Amino acid sequence: MKIGPGFAAAERPRIAALYWDAFGPKLGRVLGPRPRALRFIETALDPAHALCAREADGTLLGVAGFKTAHGALVSGGLRGMRAAYGGAGAAWRAGLLALLETDVDNHRFLVDGIFVAPEARGHGVGSRLIEALAQEARARGYAEIRLEVIDENPRARALYERRGFVAAGHRPLGPLRMIFGFRAATTMIRRLG
Repeated sequence: MKIGPGFAAAERPRIAALYWDAFGPKLGRVLGPRPRALRFIETALDPAHALCAREADGTLLGVAGFKTAHGALVSGGLRGMRAAYGGAGAAWRAGLLALLETDVDNHRFLVDGIFVAPEARGHGVGSRLIEALAQEARARGYAEIRLEVIDENPRARALYERRGFVAAGHRPLGPLRMIFGFRAATTMIRRLG
C-alpha cells in the first residue's frame, strides 16, 4: 500500500461515491438525493486537501481529508451547491450544513474525514491513513491532530483511540439529530510526539 497526496480528475466519481457511502447516513437528508449529492461532492472535492491510499497497481483503497484555512476535502461552497441543487435548495442546505461546520483550529491539524473502500476495510488502511495525517500535520508544524467522530460510529472511535486519540469534548446535536441522524459528536485529539 502506498499513500500520497491528491488524486486525479478521473478518480473524482469513485472518491465521491466512497465519501457518500461513508457519510451519506449522516448527510443524506441534507445533501440527498444520492445522484445530486454525488454530483455536488464530485465537483467540490479538493485534491489539495486529500491523502489517498492505493494498492501498488493504483487501485484506490481509501482517502483521508483535512481542513485548512484555504479549504477542505469537500469545499464546494454555495456556488457549487447552486449548481447541484438550484438556488433555493442550496440556500437551506448550506444553512443546515453550517450548523455542523468545524472551525479551523490554528493550534491543531483538523481531520476532515477518513473513509475506506468496503473491500479494503479491516486491512489497516484506516490506520495507515491516520499515520499519514500525523506525518502531514508534523510537516506543517502542528503538535496535535483534531477530529470529530459521531457517537453512532463506535468502530471509528475505537480505531482513533487505538491510534492515540483521546476524547476532549462532547457536542450534543439537540433537535438537529432528527435531520442528521446522530445524537452527538465527540472531539478527539492526538498529541504528536
